[in-house]
Amino acid sequence: MLNHMEYLDGMENIGSEIQDKVISAMNEYIPENYTDKDVINALNDDICTVEDYKALLSPSAEKFIEEIAQKARYEKQKHFGNSVYMFTPLYISNYCENLCVYCGFNCKNKIHRAKLNYEEIEREMQAISKSGLQEILILTGESRKYSDVEYIGEACRIASKYFKVIGLEIYPVNSDEYKYLHECGADYVTVFQETYNSDKYSELHLGGHKRIFPYRFNAQERALMGGMRGVGFASLLGLDNFRKDAFATGLHASLIQKKYPHAEIALSCPRLRPIINNENINPRDVHEKQLLQIVCAYRIFLPYSNITISTRENQKFRDNIVDISATKISAGVDVGIGGHGDGQKKGDEQFEISDPRNVNEVYNALVARGLQPVMSDYIYV
Repeated sequence: MLNHMEYLDGMENIGSEIQDKVISAMNEYIPENYTDKDVINALNDDICTVEDYKALLSPSAEKFIEEIAQKARYEKQKHFGNSVYMFTPLYISNYCENLCVYCGFNCKNKIHRAKLNYEEIEREMQAISKSGLQEILILTGESRKYSDVEYIGEACRIASKYFKVIGLEIYPVNSDEYKYLHECGADYVTVFQETYNSDKYSELHLGGHKRIFPYRFNAQERALMGGMRGVGFASLLGLDNFRKDAFATGLHASLIQKKYPHAEIALSCPRLRPIINNENINPRDVHEKQLLQIVCAYRIFLPYSNITISTRENQKFRDNIVDISATKISAGVDVGIGGHGDGQKKGDEQFEISDPRNVNEVYNALVARGLQPVMSDYIYV
């Protein structure tokens, strides 16, 4: 079995110092050591320090959830007003070479595999653009064989005809490949580290390039080196100690922000969801109250960052959290391959979603809460 901490041939090693800082700080973080007084001090501080952030993620902070939510809402309104950005993901392939025990795309999972050709990608994007959305997130399974960089690049070129903002959630690549994808039209890259506990990571990722922990960890930095204007971070909450993973996610994002001040930083807050052939996969101990705590702590610690809430969560929770601390919401989501253009799904889903609303339904729900749906705030000149 591959050593999960050693780079493979062809993997760019940028020699970044950030990984050691994040992992060291995470290992030293003991959430149970933080007291009510620490939480109160964190709520009273004008600027959220790393120690404040640790306190806000601690078990002691749960009894202050109302006060934390109020502070998060204040920070959101101060920096984003009532704006909520809307987008949708488009899965163009579900072939995968990785053996991740929690994922529906697992290479040994017996699912219907599919890959959209360029004509099908265009039809999907045409259909999505008719909904009024101007931002799209392109996703693939992690397989260079079936979804090489040139294939993804052409998908970006097609997307640029219909959308103003193009995001990628693909397998990590080298900085020169990110540069190529940016030249094809991609604006930002999101990478889920899944868990920052490298030992647990090795137990969950049994094969494929994704098994190499440091190559995945440094993907956002390579993307910025390649010219991307924004990067997104996330842990898959429920794989390991969610408080430590959330802490590491925020710290990772903050250190990248300090090193690359021009970069747009975003956070996602996914919890484990049931997958095809295994409906028993659910987040351990990460209930809605804990998820609210995490999203609010993210907002207070990183007040300028976008925070995305996905259809992994139900309608009621999503509608509430964008009023409090999240700033970005997906709509009209299908996590299978195809299904937008002609309504015919060509490949199976990565996981089960909880909020099936279309774009108009999400848009109207935001307006009803006094929020302003934003399709795009970026124009190339």
